[in-house]
Amino acid sequence: MIESVVVAGAGQTAAVAARTLRRRGFDGRITLVGAEHDAPYQRPPLSKEYLAGEQDRDELSLLTPDWCECNGVELRLGAAAAAIRPAERSLELADGTTVRGDAVLIATGGRPRRPPGLDGDRVRYLRTIADADRLRAELRPGARVVVVGAGFIGCEVASAAIDRGAHVTIVEQAGRPLGHVLGDPMGDVMAAMLRANGVDLRTGEKVERYAETASGAVLTTAGGTSLEADVVVVGAGMVPNVEPVTGAGIDTAGGIPVDAYCRTGVDGVYAAGDVARQWQPRLGRHVRAEHFDNANAQGMAAAKNILGLNTPHTAPPWFWSDQFGHGVQHAGHADGTDRLVVRGRVEDFDFIAFYLSGDVLRAAFAIDRGGDLAIARQLIACDAALDSDVLRDEDADLTDLFDALS
Repeated sequence: MIESVVVAGAGQTAAVAARTLRRRGFDGRITLVGAEHDAPYQRPPLSKEYLAGEQDRDELSLLTPDWCECNGVELRLGAAAAAIRPAERSLELADGTTVRGDAVLIATGGRPRRPPGLDGDRVRYLRTIADADRLRAELRPGARVVVVGAGFIGCEVASAAIDRGAHVTIVEQAGRPLGHVLGDPMGDVMAAMLRANGVDLRTGEKVERYAETASGAVLTTAGGTSLEADVVVVGAGMVPNVEPVTGAGIDTAGGIPVDAYCRTGVDGVYAAGDVARQWQPRLGRHVRAEHFDNANAQGMAAAKNILGLNTPHTAPPWFWSDQFGHGVQHAGHADGTDRLVVRGRVEDFDFIAFYLSGDVLRAAFAIDRGGDLAIARQLIACDAALDSDVLRDEDADLTDLFDALS
């Protein structure tokens, strides 16, 4: 009988898990342990609407202190989880205290990867609301902003900075933005969209030296290019916060591996969200997904499985991004696909691209085609074999394809 649950983490995954436990009738003790002093809040807007000044702090809230008090959820904020003791079913905090629970959920998320040498008074990393507040004040008209990394965070920061009148340069070590996720053709489309909106995109460039002067910062690339900046934003990926489970008999290489039920393999210990590497049978390996939808889905699944409801999370990953007035979405895994079929006009940034392995749909990428992408997600989930001519035909209703499989 589970009478208490302790969650290491107080972000999206933790908040969803707490709400799910209460909605499913759990009346035992729930404790959320978070390193930040703020109550749980949404992170996706930090590089989108909030950074652009279009959203207020109150709109980010996930669990208010009042809700937690009314629902019997204890928030232990400002004290990070330091170590888990599986035998004792307890969590040791950085302040030296201990919290016990019949089940422990690790939802510690991650932290920005910090490349060597990229540190200084003008360097910014975006993860917390405090980071976003500081950066938002610096995105002024005429400001010289250099973004290191053309992943989704880097592109979103560039979009917000352009909207606020800044001059933006992106330095990306790879040959194109997001090529490792979307493949070269769609990576080239993302590059075209950035450039069409005034971003000075430098691909195939690696920052080799960084220095600060009285008037700003200077970045020097391996090719000898010098870039001056008032503020430098680094978006070089994320490092999962696995430290609490080190020494607990759990593999931590690249994240915490879990099965479809968010179980770690250590009895009573679960993991979900950005810190977790979940088994993906279609790929035959564990995958860590750093996205809002994944945090939601895994947080919900972990809570249900803690209660013994045996609920696997098997849906294909899905994420979205808002950039330069466009809605960008991706679903599934493009790894191992061998064909790309496009519906719409790539040159107008109004299309959906289908990634197929043989005739089976494995992934989709869309700009301003949210309805098509929603159907594609369902088709990916059922391993649908599809006709390429139908996929590219604008007059063919994608809903009919899904209905035919039902």
